[in-house]
Amino acid sequence: MGYRRFQDREGTTWEIRDLSDVAWEFEPVSHPGERTLRVPAPGHQKDPFDLSVEELQRLLDGVRGAAPPRSAPRKSPFGD
Repeated sequence: MGYRRFQDREGTTWEIRDLSDVAWEFEPVSHPGERTLRVPAPGHQKDPFDLSVEELQRLLDGVRGAAPPRSAPRKSPFGD
């Protein structure tokens, strides 16, 4: 069986293994010094191939404790 590969926003390539209905494993492929991460499986999907890159990044961010990058606040068109 092939596993899903995913490249995060930092450039690390991860191989995703669906261990069970409750846990997936993200194993770093391009940076062997990083540790393997176990993430809670999303309840709505059972197959890593069915998730978008953005959804996989959110799962990874949730385990790492990293907040997604924020854009600058929009300026009010009313001059407030």
